[in-house]
Amino acid sequence: MASNIDFIIESTKNSSLKAIAQKVKDNQRISDEECLILFRDAELPFVGVLANHVREKLHGNKTYFNRNFHIEPTNVCVFSCKFCSYSRLYANKEEGWELSIDQMVDIVKGYDGKPITEVHIVGGVHPKMTMSYFTELIQKIKSHRPDLHIKAFTAVELDYMFKKAKLSVSEGLQQLKDAGLQSLPGGGAEIFHPEIREKIAGDKVDGAGWLQIHETAHQLGLYSNATMLYGHIEKFEHRIDHMKKLRDLQDKTKGFNTFIPLKFRNANNDMSNVTESTLVEDMKMYAIARIYLDNFPHLKAYWPMLGRQNAQMSLSFGVNDIDGTIDDSTKIYSMAGSEEQTPTMTTEELVSLIRQAKRQPIERDTLYNEITIYNILEV
Repeated sequence: MASNIDFIIESTKNSSLKAIAQKVKDNQRISDEECLILFRDAELPFVGVLANHVREKLHGNKTYFNRNFHIEPTNVCVFSCKFCSYSRLYANKEEGWELSIDQMVDIVKGYDGKPITEVHIVGGVHPKMTMSYFTELIQKIKSHRPDLHIKAFTAVELDYMFKKAKLSVSEGLQQLKDAGLQSLPGGGAEIFHPEIREKIAGDKVDGAGWLQIHETAHQLGLYSNATMLYGHIEKFEHRIDHMKKLRDLQDKTKGFNTFIPLKFRNANNDMSNVTESTLVEDMKMYAIARIYLDNFPHLKAYWPMLGRQNAQMSLSFGVNDIDGTIDDSTKIYSMAGSEEQTPTMTTEELVSLIRQAKRQPIERDTLYNEITIYNILEV
């Protein structure tokens, strides 16, 4: 019996698409030009079959999640990204919030006795929250709960932190690692191409700086994630340029755990006039990312941004990770009009969501070590 990808190869009339499908079946890397053909010419079912083939070749039916919570130290920020609905400029800081170290440690203590494996710490770039401030925070969290994996600080936060402290990237990351930092999230990547980045986030670290920080982290033994903000003013070529830079760096370091496409949301920001991408476009973005980023082990759908049902749907378009249980403290996407205004799911709800898609739920830690393996169907 022919597989779905064999059927696609046999039935496709477009010779370019047929050749791409054959390359995917043969485990060959597709080119930037072929990626552009997928964006421009391929229908969603076509890329869905190819992406699912790659996903199942890598992971079968396994679908990962973790037990995590977020801490957002502040939404006060020195930068003014056009797409951001979250931050408040330092000049208007009375509209924002600022948490003390003790307040954040108290948040961690609120999870004492619970089987949480990761704390995810990201926020605005506050001029008074310095390198020493965050070093002390990490040390106190680690001291209180040594088993908790600390994934913290986007490259944007780190770039500002290190420059203010007059440290090189390597020196700064080593200090944070010594304090207890264990991995980096993927935020702040947005779109690397300067043509777009200068229009939407021109005052913060550029694409080359983001990549340098992650490359240095990998060299120091810290794994990281990667993101891309899509569905705004960028073109397909800008998306491909972004993913190519990530794929090239992954070839060099093998330090990225996962790629997370992030859907632009247009509520309450300076780009509210930009129409959001459709669900079909979202699923196509996930699928093409899975096909193109052949050296990334995992593809994640951030369910609080997409919504539960849409994240569930993405499991048929290359995605094998839907993030974690989170907690309703995260505001970065809810303030931009995301599907989930109070993003929290219990482990049981996440397991059920994955099972409904006929996938196998696997609880993981931050580095994808498997903790609990669930049956595909409840018994």
